[in-house]
Amino acid sequence: MFELYDNTALRELERRAGVQAGLAEDELMRRAGQAAWRTLLGHWPDARRIIVLAGPGNNGGDGWVLAQHALLSGRSVCVLQAASLPPSSKLAQQMAQEYRDAGGRVEIFTGELPHADVIVDALFGIGLARAPQGEPAALIAAANAHPAEILALDTPSGVDAETGHVPGAAIDARLTLQFIAAHAGLATGRACNHVGALGLAPLDVPRECFDGLQPRAHIFVEPVLLCRKRDSHKGDYGRVLVVGGDHGMGGAVLLCAEAALRSGAGWVQVATRAEHHTALLSRCPEAMTLAGDEALGDALTAADAIALGTGLGQSDWAQAHFNRVLASGKPCVLDADALNLLAAAPKPVPQALLTPHPGEAARLLGCTTADIARDRIAAACALAERYQCAVVLKGAGSVIAAPGHTPNVLAVGNPGMASAGMGDTLTGIITTLLAQGYAPMPAACIGAWLHGRAGDIAAQACGEASLLARDVTAKLFDAISECLQ
Repeated sequence: MFELYDNTALRELERRAGVQAGLAEDELMRRAGQAAWRTLLGHWPDARRIIVLAGPGNNGGDGWVLAQHALLSGRSVCVLQAASLPPSSKLAQQMAQEYRDAGGRVEIFTGELPHADVIVDALFGIGLARAPQGEPAALIAAANAHPAEILALDTPSGVDAETGHVPGAAIDARLTLQFIAAHAGLATGRACNHVGALGLAPLDVPRECFDGLQPRAHIFVEPVLLCRKRDSHKGDYGRVLVVGGDHGMGGAVLLCAEAALRSGAGWVQVATRAEHHTALLSRCPEAMTLAGDEALGDALTAADAIALGTGLGQSDWAQAHFNRVLASGKPCVLDADALNLLAAAPKPVPQALLTPHPGEAARLLGCTTADIARDRIAAACALAERYQCAVVLKGAGSVIAAPGHTPNVLAVGNPGMASAGMGDTLTGIITTLLAQGYAPMPAACIGAWLHGRAGDIAAQACGEASLLARDVTAKLFDAISECLQ
């Protein structure tokens, strides 16, 4: 797994690089600037005119070093500063003077940016946790409006590298180059709108400098799934019960059941309103429907895991089914209105796995969606602790958390998956994995990864704007095949 660190750990890594590895601060800065210059050359080899937006601190110092490399390579370089933010750190001042001594050009921002092929954002580093104001905010707006693409150093200015919060103006980078270690906040939430592609320059900091440092989260990478044995039978692969689909919402349980089957469930039964049976069996004959509510008891006993909430509603019928499923003690995935019913009467549900979007997460925690967005990793952990179960906080860079586990963040999925029915398919996939005996945390991670990867494969075929939940289900075969060993 790929490790993600908070700002405290990143500063400790810088300190250890000096104490344990003998890397002076100026040497680290020179390495960062040189790595950034190499990255710029690798992505924009034909760039001849370069603007560097230099801030007052050490992030600005990295930019001054890059500017000197670009200058010495024969490029036309201009370092642009806000009048109110001259270099203030000792290292930034040193690197700025070296750039000037080499004949480098420096200008003060007056409202417009000169012509350029690439803009380098070195305004603010990982230490900024507030919205830029005044001249810096205007400089960020001018850079975003400029036709040149932007390379951000360490974090796009205006983005909180630890939490992913974007409180105000922020750089829209084409590429963000992180230094030493990857930053937790840049992998999830609103930060994903600003970072572009993410790169990492470790600056040759020795691995032993990381010893004992706990990452804030991991990027969950492609899982390994085992091929089926030749003498398999359907009982080996889990009995899934899907409960939901109140009047007018039968499509949700259909999508959930199809995804459960496509992700490998050996047996799927659906408890839903009778009016949905004909359509469900016509579309998905592999699934079975219950004859009536009186058959739910036997189905609960037979099931290995239960999907609860897809199209459930919040009627008396829904509440009764919600209560019976939780009383069964069976492993279950709670989604959609099951989450809203839980939020109305919060209690620990250790047998459950929650899959909220930010709005549902806010109701479960009694806060606002803005509070969730300020720190999605912290929000997922708070949900896991409050309800004593595994949680998938959906959205860009979905976050998976569970008590006693380091959170995982997904790097798969795309904006096309922001459409109706996607949560129903995710619920079906994860419920299948629970039914097959996976513990909640791995079931959540593997299921969410397969869902996101299938969405990416489907988007390649039909585009993001036209992506439907059933397109994702149809590509589960490809996502699973990539993981088989």
